[in-house]
Formats: sequence, C-alpha cells, structure tokens
Amino acid sequence: MKLKKYNSIGNEEIKSALKVIKSGVLSDFVGSKGRNFEGGKYVRKFEKKAQSYFKVKYAISVNSWTSGLICSIGAIDPSPGDEIICTPWTMCACATAILHWNCIPVFVDINKDNFNYDLKQLKSKINSRTIAILAVDIFGQSENIDEIKKLIKNKKIKIISDTAQAIGSTYKGKYSGSLTDIGGYSFNYHKHINTGEGGMIVTNNKNLAQRCKLIRNHGEAVIKKNDKSISNILGYNFRLGEIEAAIGIEQFKKLKKIIKFRQKLAKTFIDRISNLEGIQTPIIRKGSTHVYYVIPFVLDLKKFKYKRKKILDILKKEKITGLVAGYTNLHLLPIFQNKIAYGKKGFPWSSFNKKIKYQKGLCKNAEELHDKSFFYLALCSYDYKISHMKLYAKKFKKVWERILK
Repeated sequence: MKLKKYNSIGNEEIKSALKVIKSGVLSDFVGSKGRNFEGGKYVRKFEKKAQSYFKVKYAISVNSWTSGLICSIGAIDPSPGDEIICTPWTMCACATAILHWNCIPVFVDINKDNFNYDLKQLKSKINSRTIAILAVDIFGQSENIDEIKKLIKNKKIKIISDTAQAIGSTYKGKYSGSLTDIGGYSFNYHKHINTGEGGMIVTNNKNLAQRCKLIRNHGEAVIKKNDKSISNILGYNFRLGEIEAAIGIEQFKKLKKIIKFRQKLAKTFIDRISNLEGIQTPIIRKGSTHVYYVIPFVLDLKKFKYKRKKILDILKKEKITGLVAGYTNLHLLPIFQNKIAYGKKGFPWSSFNKKIKYQKGLCKNAEELHDKSFFYLALCSYDYKISHMKLYAKKFKKVWERILK
C-alpha cells in the first residue's frame, strides 16, 4: 500500500502565501534601528499567535530551529569553555550550537523508558563549569523538567528546551518548551506543522528575548555604546520571511486538530499491539501528553529468534511503510571523536577541556538502543490513516507468531 508523504499544507496556506507574493514585500526586516528591526506585519502576527498559543510573554521567530538554538544559547551569555549538557539522542544541531559559542558539549546518557536523561548520570555530570542543560523533548513527549529543576536548585544553571519534535505536547498542564528559561520549536517540513524551514523561540524572560532578537538580526549594528549586554551579540541574518510567517499563521490554526489525529493514529496502533510479547510500546510519564512525532519501540531481544534487522526485514516484507531502525549517537560523530571543530588543532577542547572524552561506552543505554533494540514508526513522514494503523497491527501480530522463540 503506497503512501503519500505527510503534508499539512492546504489551500489556506496557498492563499496566504500568494497574498504576500502579490504585495511584493517578501521580507520587511531591516538590520538597523527602527520599526522594522523586528520584522514585518506577518512575522509580528505569527509571533503573537505563538505567544497566545503557548501562553508565554515573548515569541521570536527565526529561519530555522538551528538558528533558534544558536540564539538561545547566545542569549544566556556563555563564556568560552563553559560546559553545556546535551543528550546524545537528538539532532546534531543541538551539540553544534553549543560549539558555536566555543562551549563544551557534555553528553549524558538516556533512560530506556522514555529516552529522556538518565537522571542519576545527569546529576553526576553537573559541576562548577556547567552553565546550562539542553532538555530535548524527544519523539513527542516532554523531558522530565521538574526532576531536572530539582537537580539544579540554587545553582546558576539555565535550562534550554528543544521541543522540535513535541510541539503542542503538555507537561503538568503547560506546553512543553514553555517550562524552562528559554525554549522553542521547529517548523521544518516534516514537523507537525511547518513553514518549509523555520522556528520559534519562546521565553518569559525579557532580557533573553531581547538578546535573541539582537542575535537574530545583526545586533552589533543597533546595540548602544554603553549597553552592558553587548557580550555575545554577534548578530546574524536568522530572520524569517513574510511568506513563511503567513504560512505559519494558518498552520497554527490546524495544530490542535493535527495533534488530536496523530494521537488517534498512535492509540489505534499501540492498543492493538501492546499485549505482544517482547516489545515495549511508548511509556508516557504521568502528567505528560505525547504528540507522536514518531511511535518509538524497544525490543526485548531475548524473546526472539532473530536480531532487530531480521525482524524489521520481515515486517517490511509485509509492506509496513515507515519503520526505521536505531536513532543516533551524537557523541560518536567524527567531530566529537576527533575533537576538531574550529581549525585543525582541536579548538575549543584544546583550550578549555582536553581531558573530556566521547568514547564508545559513554552513553551505554543510547548505544545499546541504537545498535540493537530500538526502532520507530515514522508518523512524521507519511500520510497515515486509521485504516493503515489497523492493518499494520494485524501484520505485526502475524509476524510475532513467527519470530517469537
């Protein structure tokens, strides 16, 4: 059964984009003092829409969430050599945004239940050089923010949320991404809603919001001579265009409906296979909701005749679309293995932390899951219907009868 690619764009977005194109004002930013320093009418309206939806004081649009991460880290005013904690299970931009400011990424392992931080290891990695923890809301569910906050109580450590995969999910009644010092969302083409490329930073801190706006738009050209916040205001063109903003306004109108349907898809599938032996279906933390960027699974390989590759090969022969083995391990990428980011002499590690190692075995849970037992169904990639979920569940049951010991 051939599936179309996931597409949240409809006629409303086409009409809005066309209106902008006909106006001739495709961007209304100016990289200097004045009204247009913060963008045109569609950018401002898009940001107000995000402010209202996430119930935050400030929302700052950017041309990608990668840009948003760079802005967010710069906004907390790091110094070269500072350490920022990161999970190995996220997009590489999380770690490279840390390097961007000449800080040192410190990787902390994940747990096997919901793929968030192993809190015991997290506690052990916090030290006097730690200035921030990057909390990644992976696969559609929030990080364990309250427990992280307990670990850093009375410490001058910021929490930055990456909610790229979990827009619209909640944690104890509040939106994921809005619970920390600063956070944000991705509007890349395969996210729940998209503007092609784009992102949104959210915060309740006026100073962090202003610094993000400066970094987004050539801040060095507008900052005052006697401004004490001049450090780390190396400005860029991280500005979102009016077309993307107009599309985003329409996309936000659909977000709750999209999430509700995504949750229905996942529930239909999970309910039908949750009693199968040897497979861990998503574990949702009490007080959290899950918006299912993907449906993650973990195999108990002791229960099966075969290894993961063979099991997935059998499932794929049943024409189940969107199964993917493993995820990632950022600490094992060449940039970290060789500790070469700027130039060829190992900067920033060579200047600030030569001893840190990113060796195999550093994140044992993440490595074992990636190499052996983890896989997911990519709800983010295809136009699945309820009928697909019902059919796939039947196929899983059929395969399980064959592969169990």
